[in-house]
Amino acid sequence: MGRLPVASPTTPVSSLRRLRLTVAYDGAPFRGVSEQAGQPTVMGALREALETVVRQPVDLVVAGRTDAGVHGWGQVVSGDVPPSVDPATLVRRLNRLCGPAIAVRSADWVPDGFSARFDALWRHYRYDVLNQAAPDPLLAPTAWHVVEPLDLASMRLGCDPMIGEHDFASFCRRPKVSPGFAEASLVRRVLSATWRHVDHDRTDGLLRFEIRGTAFCHQMVRSIVGTLVDVGRGRRAAGEVSAILAARSRAAASSPAPPHGLCLWEVGYPDALVTP
Repeated sequence: MGRLPVASPTTPVSSLRRLRLTVAYDGAPFRGVSEQAGQPTVMGALREALETVVRQPVDLVVAGRTDAGVHGWGQVVSGDVPPSVDPATLVRRLNRLCGPAIAVRSADWVPDGFSARFDALWRHYRYDVLNQAAPDPLLAPTAWHVVEPLDLASMRLGCDPMIGEHDFASFCRRPKVSPGFAEASLVRRVLSATWRHVDHDRTDGLLRFEIRGTAFCHQMVRSIVGTLVDVGRGRRAAGEVSAILAARSRAAASSPAPPHGLCLWEVGYPDALVTP
């Protein structure tokens, strides 16, 4: 394979072009998506690989932050690169450098004003629960094993109060607030939320929670899953979920579900911003 055409390290910003990457990753080796000094992160590894290929610094914007151990299938990243870059060749080279823990599924040119974060209309998450007596070693990295039988109908009922715009303080870790600054709002809009059985060739006990919202706060999805699994266990009633929301207190909800069952599945954008 020939070398990817690159520009010099002094390529003017005005000469760069906006690129959108769709990225999948195994969250287990990383301390989350966002870069942290001295820690292995998805964005840190991806940025280093991209800068190696294009031979100049690249600032990247990510659609949704995911915590340590959380996976991604449809994460979206945007950044500016020299216009001489061939997206298909870039994908191959990045996957050689980042795989198998990180895979760039696609790379496409987008309008210069496109932002993976700020132009996103919604984020869609999946959470898998293996509900059977015996563990499954092949599902263990991506599904929470819950031994107690779960009442799926009650868990579905518990989803209903989540739909719409609410203050999700009961399900979010409150961000630290610097002196002199106002506390950030934890009001979020959930567009859909449901549980279903997943067809699987080895088990009929794989359950999946799917939730779509305009944005999510820290640990929100995992805290919702932890609470709804307690509903399924019979430790809580589905009718309690409205009161938990209204309490606006983290102590009112259950502990967060483990991170490894969660995956950022897809991010949605206006059609006009997907193509240049």
